[in-house]
Amino acid sequence: MSQTNFLIGRGELLTYDIKGPRRKITKAEVYTLQQARTRLVPQFIETSINLDRLPSKACPGDLSVARLALNPSYIARSFYPVAMLRSAGLESVGSRAVKLTPEAWAKKGSPRESTTTELFVVGRRKAFRQLADWAGEVEEGSSEAKDLSHIENFSAFESTDRIVSFEKSQDRFFEVGVHLLPGDNSQFVQRAFAKYATDVGVKLHLDLAFSAGNLWFLPAEGDSESIRHLAEFSFVRVIRSMPKLRGMRPIQRASGVTVPCSLPTEQPLSSEPKVAILDGGLPTNSSITPWINTYRVMDEHAEDDPGGIEHGLAVTSAFLFGPIIPNSTPSRPYSYVDHLRVLDRETDSEDPLELYRTLGFVEEVLLSRYYQFINLSLGPDLPIEDTDVHAWTSVIDDLLSDGDTLMTIAVGNNGAMDRSTGNARVQVPSDCVNALSVGAADNVDKTWGRAAYSAVGPGRSPGVVKPDLMAFGGAAENSKYFHVLASGAKPSLVPQLGTSFASPYLLRNAVGVHAVLGSDLSPLAIKALLVHSADPSEHDKIEVGWGKIPEDLMEVITCPSGVARVVYQGELKPGKYLRAPLPIPTGGLQGKIRLKATFCYASPTDPQDAVTYTRAGLDIVFRPSDKKVKEGKANADTKGFFDMKKYATEEERRSDMGKWETVLHGDKRMLGRSLDSPVFDIHYNARESGHATTSAEKIRYALIITVEAAKHPDLYNDILRSYTKALVPIQPKITLPIRT
Repeated sequence: MSQTNFLIGRGELLTYDIKGPRRKITKAEVYTLQQARTRLVPQFIETSINLDRLPSKACPGDLSVARLALNPSYIARSFYPVAMLRSAGLESVGSRAVKLTPEAWAKKGSPRESTTTELFVVGRRKAFRQLADWAGEVEEGSSEAKDLSHIENFSAFESTDRIVSFEKSQDRFFEVGVHLLPGDNSQFVQRAFAKYATDVGVKLHLDLAFSAGNLWFLPAEGDSESIRHLAEFSFVRVIRSMPKLRGMRPIQRASGVTVPCSLPTEQPLSSEPKVAILDGGLPTNSSITPWINTYRVMDEHAEDDPGGIEHGLAVTSAFLFGPIIPNSTPSRPYSYVDHLRVLDRETDSEDPLELYRTLGFVEEVLLSRYYQFINLSLGPDLPIEDTDVHAWTSVIDDLLSDGDTLMTIAVGNNGAMDRSTGNARVQVPSDCVNALSVGAADNVDKTWGRAAYSAVGPGRSPGVVKPDLMAFGGAAENSKYFHVLASGAKPSLVPQLGTSFASPYLLRNAVGVHAVLGSDLSPLAIKALLVHSADPSEHDKIEVGWGKIPEDLMEVITCPSGVARVVYQGELKPGKYLRAPLPIPTGGLQGKIRLKATFCYASPTDPQDAVTYTRAGLDIVFRPSDKKVKEGKANADTKGFFDMKKYATEEERRSDMGKWETVLHGDKRMLGRSLDSPVFDIHYNARESGHATTSAEKIRYALIITVEAAKHPDLYNDILRSYTKALVPIQPKITLPIRT
């Protein structure tokens, strides 16, 4: 019997620090200082007049907020207007992406509509009144003058711009996002906003409020007129009608008729993984009980919701057994699971505050830091927006930023809705950059495609590739249903459809990797491995992200003939450069080869800065041969590896937008002889609130590299022999063979 070659580990032992190149950023100025003054002084004056019209109670401490839009030629981190803001007595409290057509730009051709960065800047109204005079006193050639010339538009942040929509005129419940002052420990803004809300007749539900970054999210209750007055408060970022909660009701199943099945008698493959399903609870009498480690209700005073119980059982069944074939016995689960009821009778469709109450339960679980693997098949019934990051996304991303937990999130079942309006886009919080968002495939074999109901991308930038991955979720069109356990002590199945089941099914595979290979792989490395192993087939990334994961777990964790897959896990220091050599056997490679590489890292986030959401970014260059060095250069020539078209528009690629994605994946074919000591050079860029920072922490990363060389059938062992002091096989922690 041939040897099974598992993943190769300890790739990080091959890496070493290198000295980075000196960089000098120069760019032609679009506007002269005089042109900037001519353009902007009237805007400064008009902004000041509009801000002075606001009632004093809406401007606590006489502070107000304006919008500063940068010319699209200057949206990179290095052009952040630090000097101007400091000199003019202003401070940024957030940002978002907007589209505008500039009067001029640094690119060739006539200006056209482009994406740029809009900053929300706060200052005393006196500072805004003095802006026109300040602009006239700025010295030519100064940093302040350069910042001034990079501004395209400047205007007041009007109350009407803060209201996204009133879904219905009779709506009384809204969610509000409020800018906070950085470093304000006295809760100055919160106290002022609470008093102002009372004055305009709006009730705030302060007990359900969440803070994320410099944003404060909370529910508000009032009629449409009082809410319009509330929007005049200078620190309000966004107001929208309170969304309902999705996930409680799956797509209509094929029928209510159940079919029999048998369940395995063995214990799970491993008792070590800590796994949680956050959903609607479990019935008291169920065939699933032997594999439930703990069942916990987050609110002991609330009754079960019957629909939530049905959904919770189905989602938990999908994690434990995947799609069960009728009249068959599924494979044994990879692990036990905890089910935490975060949905209950109190969160039914009649409760307008269910969204924030449920998020409180989700936050409580994440704050415990107990679980390595979590599934969430619910969230707001709200497609993502490019301009603002929702409270659910903000809170969850922040708590996943240490990289210690792998969370799968269903993208939603709204994929058949109108794409032109954005209603088919992935739903909150599946736009998290530190989680895995999961869409539904319509089949398990090679003919798979996106299930018609599965939500589509793109995600927000950064986080463009959404959904991250696909897993089977069932499809009515081809009668391929996702069968899960029905209620009752005797095992029986009911057919279902939905991303609610694709998501825990994918988590099952992630836990399977851990169950077989143990703690040698971090949750972050498992996330990278799943992305690395996904097959996009011929589908568009907007439809399927990185692709569908294999049905057979062994395809993820083993290396067939002529293939070596190496795992690197480690930390990156801000501003530093790390060189990661690619594993090539002594003597090199012959013939045509294929290289695949996937980088994943966990990043702190700035929720108030939608356009610069991630604080960490990787600038990665591929150097295929150390024999090719241009005269006068210290490092070998570079060759493109990660196609930035996957991540950003043309104007964004001209800045540094693509560097801030938390997942990078590339796949290149080349001749083996073209590789001589190939390396990836990795530079960790750090930013905070959109500009450079010196206080960033180290971040965790995982890198998966696959080398495929058909003319080297023993490539796996050749590489191990060539790197005996570093690389080792990651040995399974259970007895094989296993069936998946």
